[in-house]
Amino acid sequence: MAIPAPISLDDLLKTARTAALEAGASILEVYQSGDMGESLKADASPLTRADQAAHDIITRHLLVTGFPILSEEGSHLPYAERKNWEWYWLVDPLDGTKEFLKRNGEFTVNIALMHHAIPVAGVIYVPVQETLYWGSKETGAWKEMKGETTQLQPLPEKATLEKLLQTPGLTVVASRTHLTAETELFIQQFKDTQLSTMGSSLKFMLLAEGIADLYPRFAPTAEWDTAAAHAILRAVNRGIYQTNLKSELVYNKADLLNPSFIAF
Repeated sequence: MAIPAPISLDDLLKTARTAALEAGASILEVYQSGDMGESLKADASPLTRADQAAHDIITRHLLVTGFPILSEEGSHLPYAERKNWEWYWLVDPLDGTKEFLKRNGEFTVNIALMHHAIPVAGVIYVPVQETLYWGSKETGAWKEMKGETTQLQPLPEKATLEKLLQTPGLTVVASRTHLTAETELFIQQFKDTQLSTMGSSLKFMLLAEGIADLYPRFAPTAEWDTAAAHAILRAVNRGIYQTNLKSELVYNKADLLNPSFIAF
């Protein structure tokens, strides 16, 4: 899994952090202006001026690495052209556009470095909170908030669903917008849970920080919604598992939608 010389993983993460911070600043400009420029994409999901501005900034920074870029707001090459990519960037310039439009602050910038089907490194920026997360298995996972940097501590051993089912008082995080009946039924298996709902990849970061224990998702997501967080979770000995609980999410599929998953 060696990074092609003369590029280093540290340098790639630094480039991605710079891109995320600049994109976040651009998003905040739109957010504070009140002029969202909202429209609808072909799938009826919302698009704003901030989505496109962030995409343009991130693309400009990442292009210098020489790796292909697969962004929610960019052109999506046919599977036949991208299936052989060894290294590439997977980007959601503004994750949580609905939360952005609701003005609740729960939106992020997501940038993942991918190696074949695996998220190797990730950067997540929360513009309203001025909070930056990044990490990889090689570098560890980190949180920077208003100039103060702390390392996120990995679990001493990976959790299992069986152990979680036997543990009372778990904190379960779920989507604010997509809290389905299937999700609620799944949560009912656990004892005395505390439920927290929010938007975007922030839910995964509650797991990474050890604030939450479990995130079930039985509603549609795309690969760019999860990849950056997945890399950070892998760095702290957690994962995003398919519902068979035997395999984690895989990426760069012919269909860029994720199946249902359970993160812990």
